[in-house]
Amino acid sequence: MLSFLLPIIYVAFISLGLPDAVLGAVWPVMHNEFNVPLSYAGIVSMIIALGTVFSSLKSDALNIKFGTGKITAVSVGLTAVALFGFSISTQFWQLCLWAIPYGLGAGSVDAALNNYVALHYKSRHMSWLHCFWGVGATLGPYIMGAVLTHGGIWNSGYRIISVIQIVLTAILFFSLPLWKKNGAAFTQENFSEESSGKFSEARPLTLKEIFKISGAKEIFICFFCYSAVEQTSGLWAASFLTICKNVQPETAAIFASLFYSGITIGRAASGFITFKLNDSQMIRLGQTIILLGVICVAIPFGKILALAGLVLIGLGCAPIYPSIIHSTPAHFGAEKSQAIIGVQMASAYIGTSFMPPLFGLIANHISIALFPAFLGLALILMAAMYRALEIKTKNAAAN
Repeated sequence: MLSFLLPIIYVAFISLGLPDAVLGAVWPVMHNEFNVPLSYAGIVSMIIALGTVFSSLKSDALNIKFGTGKITAVSVGLTAVALFGFSISTQFWQLCLWAIPYGLGAGSVDAALNNYVALHYKSRHMSWLHCFWGVGATLGPYIMGAVLTHGGIWNSGYRIISVIQIVLTAILFFSLPLWKKNGAAFTQENFSEESSGKFSEARPLTLKEIFKISGAKEIFICFFCYSAVEQTSGLWAASFLTICKNVQPETAAIFASLFYSGITIGRAASGFITFKLNDSQMIRLGQTIILLGVICVAIPFGKILALAGLVLIGLGCAPIYPSIIHSTPAHFGAEKSQAIIGVQMASAYIGTSFMPPLFGLIANHISIALFPAFLGLALILMAAMYRALEIKTKNAAAN
């Protein structure tokens, strides 16, 4: 039954990524029609992020009450409605209003699906599924670009993506019987026998209870730092290359896109590497590659090394996110994994929301040349927190 469900989950991950990069791609057109400054994209993005943080924190209670299948189907449906709302918006405040259900839907499905895959599938599937998220994130802007290239308007692009989401929602609702799995589906590979309780017997944990779990604070900081590295690199790399390395803007833009390509391709490759390496080894491998990339970017010797370093940072980011999520049941137990993953997602969204703007302030008031140092500090803290997590969970298991 799990093998029949896997293609459905792949489709759900594509739908999760489908709208994520569309706003940034089409905002240069949209902001003129709404007659608002270019910077107002940050307002919409922040509303979406706040919605995802809220729904991620509530994912444990929702998942226990309704189950992963229903949460996934309803959440994708919610994003479909929100995207249709984007397509009919004529004023900026309307866009902000529709950003609320968009964020709420995205956070719920992200946390629920990641936990389900961590519990029921091998590490390689987590890597490949996040690769499919990248496929969706690439496909969304492509659809919008094709619409605009052929004389259409951005509203039509959002409407097409909304229709695709509606179709995916229908597929998810028809697949609901496949999601009814019990504790017998949990495997020794993912977590210990002692922790393999059924969700129906669990109760939602409060934030206070979650933060008291040994290793929880460390993994949340680790996730926060990972998002800081990934999102700061994606947002500021092109500017750093142009200003500090004298790279032509068009070349910098191409390599900034290659950074995301490196993540997507790296996750596809990571799925095969997991046949030989476990989650902890994959995380350390990714951190080592990021370190090499940061060093290449920081070394003041020509442009080629810096460009190669940016691609290395993308490749290094690839295995970390899915491997941390997949290892969560092993570290904390199946009965606590949904609560932990929900707060992990919230930590990631908080890092995504605040760390790139923080570096923007540093670049504006001090120097953008601090870009590799900023990434390096976040990487060091990430590695230290993951190591502390391993020590704490190992000691807890021994006791």
